[in-house]
Amino acid sequence: MKERIALVTGAGKGTGRDIALRLTGIAAAVAVHYHKDSRSAEGVASEIKRRGRKSGIFAADLTDETQASNLIRTVEDEFGRIDILVNNIGPFLVKPWMELVSADWRHILDSNLLAPFFCMKAVLPGMRRRQWGRIVNIGYSRAEQLAAFPSITPYAAAKTSLLILTRTAAVAEAVSGVTVNMVSPGLIEGGVLPPLKNPEKIRLGQFSDVGEAVVFLASEKAGAISGTNIIVAGTWKM
Repeated sequence: MKERIALVTGAGKGTGRDIALRLTGIAAAVAVHYHKDSRSAEGVASEIKRRGRKSGIFAADLTDETQASNLIRTVEDEFGRIDILVNNIGPFLVKPWMELVSADWRHILDSNLLAPFFCMKAVLPGMRRRQWGRIVNIGYSRAEQLAAFPSITPYAAAKTSLLILTRTAAVAEAVSGVTVNMVSPGLIEGGVLPPLKNPEKIRLGQFSDVGEAVVFLASEKAGAISGTNIIVAGTWKM
């Protein structure tokens, strides 16, 4: 383990929590971002410290560019730099597309697409200077399938756009020592699940499945991997 510093957005619960805890295997410090639930974030930070790593909690509404930039600066001031950024936040909305209102679109697009963009934009200058960095965006297992998604239209549109952003940044940073990748979960136990016709034939993923993929992409071993999308969904909807 080198003295790597990681930041995980939306790290208080679920996938984000698991990712933050697993990063203690390759990072000396893990910053825990949250928006409103400070108690959950404190619990994650405490567990990270119990494992012998540094941590702290940091609040921000990442759909606001100023707050996103301030978050990056605050974590850098606290720990000296950010080597690993995991853009995990991304609320899910199930709603028939004809019932959507503009606020639904703004909420989902701002959280799932603009927030990662703001954080990437703020963290990249430091990574470039040090010629090393890992950015991992959390996507959606069907982001590469340009199909109809009538009940999750804004979410599918945001995650597909995030994949384009991920690959664009990967190409732009090809010679800077910074890799940019995506990990895309499918059906995760404990997450939002649609009605399942034959649940006995579907293997639900675990938070740990996603976390292990993220840790690999954030590690020294993945230095030649950039612009990829690792789909963690078994064979669901292939």
